[in-house]
Amino acid sequence: MFNKFREEKMTWYTEISSFMITISIVIILAYSFLQSCPPTEAIKSSNSNLDPLFNYRQSPNFKNSAECTAFSKSSIPTKICNPSLVHISMTLDTKFLRGSVAAIHSILQHCHCPDNLFFHFISSDKSINLEPHLAKIFPLLSFKIYYFNPGIVQNKISSSVREALEHPLNYARNYLADLLEPCVERVIYLDSDIILVDDISNLWGTSLGSTTVGSPQYCHANFTNYFTPKFWSHKRFYRTFHGRRPCYFNTGVMVMDLTKWRKYRYTKKIEKWMKIQRVHRIYELGSLPPFLLVFAGKIAPIHQKWNQHGLGGDNLSGSCRNIHAGPVSLLHWSGGGKPWLRLDTGRSCPLDELWARYDLHDQK
Repeated sequence: MFNKFREEKMTWYTEISSFMITISIVIILAYSFLQSCPPTEAIKSSNSNLDPLFNYRQSPNFKNSAECTAFSKSSIPTKICNPSLVHISMTLDTKFLRGSVAAIHSILQHCHCPDNLFFHFISSDKSINLEPHLAKIFPLLSFKIYYFNPGIVQNKISSSVREALEHPLNYARNYLADLLEPCVERVIYLDSDIILVDDISNLWGTSLGSTTVGSPQYCHANFTNYFTPKFWSHKRFYRTFHGRRPCYFNTGVMVMDLTKWRKYRYTKKIEKWMKIQRVHRIYELGSLPPFLLVFAGKIAPIHQKWNQHGLGGDNLSGSCRNIHAGPVSLLHWSGGGKPWLRLDTGRSCPLDELWARYDLHDQK
């Protein structure tokens, strides 16, 4: 009887000890995390009591390094037309706002000259003004928000394998040359589900040569899978690739020469394929295939480290994936699984924890 009591007592002591050790580890890790993060100011917008979507911590203020070219304080219209700045374009909407904020945060944090960046944001929702929210999160950010009318593509979009790919804003990249001021000659287009771990000015310095678009390309991918059997069975369709070696590239990371784009009227060429798709169903993947039809085999290849894509898994299950072998400058959660959604539901993938380092959303 006494031995049994002693065994139970020892078991109890062991369990308590294990529990206390676990609590100690959690406290130490939490303290280390707080020490490693710069202080941020909680932002409570006028919408915060209505929708937690707009609760964000203020980003640290990132400043230019000593070696950066200093530009005098100038107005937004003057900055828009300054070719010496790095021009970046992204879409903005409430559904992907959390991803966009994390992406901007990562760009600023890893840029040696963050004051020399200008952001061109595209939005298709007039009911919500995102400008004051963005300005509170990033007080020093130079940016402009442009309105993209969904009606421009409403009757040109066909159904896709994933509903998100059918959103009109997903096609805004086709119209950047028209949406942005004519003085904007060159821009980096980025999806909202990316994180940079390198200086974006290195991507900006990419030489496009005589081409209009630069992007990492993947010639090992089975290019035929991006189009339906009907496309490959009709010469009037597949002959568009005659004389070029088409390779897959992901349109979530592109360096674009808007001067050449306007000159050669590439928006009209993309729209032509979208109209054909509505009648003949020659592809399944939203806004990507028209870009491939027009540009595959004719782009400036950029190092693949600038788009470690596919981290969101496939378009249906959104399963976990690892990065490809080699160096990494940009991680891209293309696919069905988005890191902020997986983290919130407790079903995160290992690489989602890396994304979380740049997440400024305050869920309190």
